[in-house]
Amino acid sequence: MAERGLVVIPTYNERENLSQIVTAVLAQQPGLHILVVDDNSPDGTGRIADELAAADPRVHVLHRDRKGGLGRAYVAGFRWALDHDYDLVFEMDADFSHDPKSLADFLQAAGEADLVIGSRYKRGVNVINWPMSRLLLSWFANKYAHWVTGLPLTDATGGFKCFRRRVLEAIDIDDVRSNGYAFQIEMSYRAWRKGFRLVEIPIVFTDRTEGHSKMNRRIVREAVWMVWWLRLQGILGRI
Repeated sequence: MAERGLVVIPTYNERENLSQIVTAVLAQQPGLHILVVDDNSPDGTGRIADELAAADPRVHVLHRDRKGGLGRAYVAGFRWALDHDYDLVFEMDADFSHDPKSLADFLQAAGEADLVIGSRYKRGVNVINWPMSRLLLSWFANKYAHWVTGLPLTDATGGFKCFRRRVLEAIDIDDVRSNGYAFQIEMSYRAWRKGFRLVEIPIVFTDRTEGHSKMNRRIVREAVWMVWWLRLQGILGRI
């Protein structure tokens, strides 16, 4: 029996992108389903998601009552995926930063891995439309995360991933603390500490052309301190 895959797409004010990304994902991989997790977007993204779901049984929507952050949105989506018996669960941005064409590479790699991570730095630097300051921040953040935690990844902060069901079941996703980009580090770290096989594949990351980035100083501060908390929990055997 073919494995059931679900692409979880968190949204907040993504009306310019949502219809296009859903169409592109299903065109590339008709066998996948999509879950849009909308945080009560004031721009009507949730309504658009409902319309897409009404038109295609492969599209599902989870409405949350407020903007609660990326990590909480993904945890809610992961819980929904587990409750609905999906075997593979993808993380993917709504703004085309992650190319739907790469999903085929993820599916192939998932045959030999528990967690597949799309890396912007696996083969050099593959980032388009970022200013040098943002690129340097990302590069440093990944080096910093590796140095503090020992996590053997070239791109610990990337958000294009594919989890096997057993990883999400083992991690205890309700115990995950991070909410911004540190969420990506924490999920990979927890999977690695549990002994699961992590595999990176090269991707090209293209910064959004529609909408606005959710990056802010609070997210950066969380990442700076969270890696030390993760290391401590690892030393104490709590993760």
